[in-house]
Amino acid sequence: MRINVGATLVVAHNDNRRERPLWSPTIIKMMKKKALFIDRDGTLIVEPPVTEQVNTLEQLEFLPGVLRNLALIREKTDFELVMVTNQDGLGTPAYPQENFDTVQKKMLEIFKNEGIVFDTILIDKSYPADNLPTRKPGIGMLTTYMTGDYDLENSFVIGDRLTDVHLADNLGAGAILINKEPLSDKQKNKNKVKSHSRVVENWDQITEFLLAKERQATIDRKTKETDIHTEIDLDGTGKTLISTGLSFFDHILEQIGKHAGIDLTIQVKGDLHVDEHHTIEDTGIALGEALLQALGDKRGIERYGFCLPMDDCLCTVALDFGGRPWIVWEADFKRERVGDVPTELFFHFFKSLSDAAKMNLNIHAEGTNEHHKIEGIFKAFARAIKMAIRRDVFNYEIPTTKGCL
Repeated sequence: MRINVGATLVVAHNDNRRERPLWSPTIIKMMKKKALFIDRDGTLIVEPPVTEQVNTLEQLEFLPGVLRNLALIREKTDFELVMVTNQDGLGTPAYPQENFDTVQKKMLEIFKNEGIVFDTILIDKSYPADNLPTRKPGIGMLTTYMTGDYDLENSFVIGDRLTDVHLADNLGAGAILINKEPLSDKQKNKNKVKSHSRVVENWDQITEFLLAKERQATIDRKTKETDIHTEIDLDGTGKTLISTGLSFFDHILEQIGKHAGIDLTIQVKGDLHVDEHHTIEDTGIALGEALLQALGDKRGIERYGFCLPMDDCLCTVALDFGGRPWIVWEADFKRERVGDVPTELFFHFFKSLSDAAKMNLNIHAEGTNEHHKIEGIFKAFARAIKMAIRRDVFNYEIPTTKGCL
């Protein structure tokens, strides 16, 4: 470990670099290092509300879950851990150096006991009014990481303030902001929050994001009969944007996003002047392909998933994202159409979806009201998806004895 002490910053760095052989540009990019630039007060340890400084061991309190999660990140990923912190007036009578050192030493000892060692520790001692380039969100302390050795695009700044988001933008990295309230679109635009950044509530969500990555997919499927754009985010909030040209079909597709808790966009231009068949069939294919792509290797998911009553109807949907398409359909309809959709096409929709998603699907519905029966099927399907895609990064294994799904 190398320690440099200066007037405005302190650096502790583990340098394990070694000479590398010549590789192709693609291999070099793959071998670039990644880093997590982690704030201290308010992110690793609780920040006192008035002084905003942890002066005594009695004040030392870790954020919930930080030890367990940071140990898992250290074990399971290849990110370097870089502590980056502003400590206003450190070393002055207002903030004695010995107070900070006592707390810092104990904090680092506790981290080390959990297998967590920071590769670099960067501390700026200045006040905001000093306007020094070393003070976050300035990058004066981080020039080492901007020489081309690091993949900053896939590195992240983790913090609890918008200055940490600004630091990420200045570095060209992503940001993970610990905040109980989601940022508005206006705040995101104003503070340049990138698409691969995240606002989270706790360290469990940070670990899930870093270990399991995003579960998103975009499918564009264009034939002579239909033009379909589908977007899905399995870790969304239930937002939907559906337009298929069939009002009742839009209504029941919205149930999937809402009740599965996934963000879902489906935009369809189909040959409805012929009939509804191609629009419904191809939408099922596109949605199935999106589910399959977003699930990835399916690590950590529950895999299986629901029984749902709706007034006079009882609808059961059991599914398995096991990689083998199959469908059992037990739902009879007395009406030829509900709204603008022929009832015979609902089986075809789910058959196309299960084939494309490589999903085992068993659907049973009973009741007298056909609208309720169909809507109940879609809601039960959504809840089955919600159950099956639930992910546990602390048990991040592929849910099968086969080794792959």
